[in-house]
Amino acid sequence: MDQPTLEQLQRGWRQKLQSLKRSGIRSLPAINSQPPDPGIVEPEAGETAITREGASGVSQQEQLRVISEEVAACQSCPELVSNRSQTVFGVGNPNARLCFMGEAPGADEDVQGIPFVGRAGKLLTQIIEACGMNRDDVYILNTLKCRPPGNRNPTPEEANNCAGFLARQLDVINPDFICCLGAVAAQNLLDTSEAIGRLRGRFHDLDGRQVLCTYHPAYLLRNPSAKRDVWEDLQFLLKEMGLPIPPKK
Repeated sequence: MDQPTLEQLQRGWRQKLQSLKRSGIRSLPAINSQPPDPGIVEPEAGETAITREGASGVSQQEQLRVISEEVAACQSCPELVSNRSQTVFGVGNPNARLCFMGEAPGADEDVQGIPFVGRAGKLLTQIIEACGMNRDDVYILNTLKCRPPGNRNPTPEEANNCAGFLARQLDVINPDFICCLGAVAAQNLLDTSEAIGRLRGRFHDLDGRQVLCTYHPAYLLRNPSAKRDVWEDLQFLLKEMGLPIPPKK
């Protein structure tokens, strides 16, 4: 994976600092290890800098709310903006150990503003429950926060425009495990062009988080025989998480 450029690092830090400011934070706690030099992130006109001393008390839910509002106001992809009913940020436990990540909202998600609520979403709920959990135990999100017209795949530019929001969202939740549903989610998160079939069956390290890739529920609706592969993937995931493997119903 290519290392981020200085410009990308600056943009990422600026987004995080702006998000914290909107949450009411004006200072950050000092840490023992040497942090990235905040001097490379100069405040923009009309903004004040955030220091690194003495901040506390902002919940993950509140931080996610702030990012969600920024997503709702985003105008970076004109075609998506002109076609969306609303943005679809994410739902679930903001302190989840496990995130399920898809590619983009569909028609049902665009109407309701909640990821995975259509036919594929109902199947994902069944998959989560088969693992002995429910949707409130995990966090569910997508690579894109807007529905592509005709449910087409996201373009690289669209995925790149959403990447900063996605990274900040995952930083707040800070899951130990991410389950990528389908090739689009897996390839964008892992910055790879490998097929989903080759990405399955092993964990991929992403900044200390363990990423497992499996087939998208929409694919399972078209190819029911692949459900066995997904169940094998999820047993592998549950074992790594230290959770019991429920008997298959």
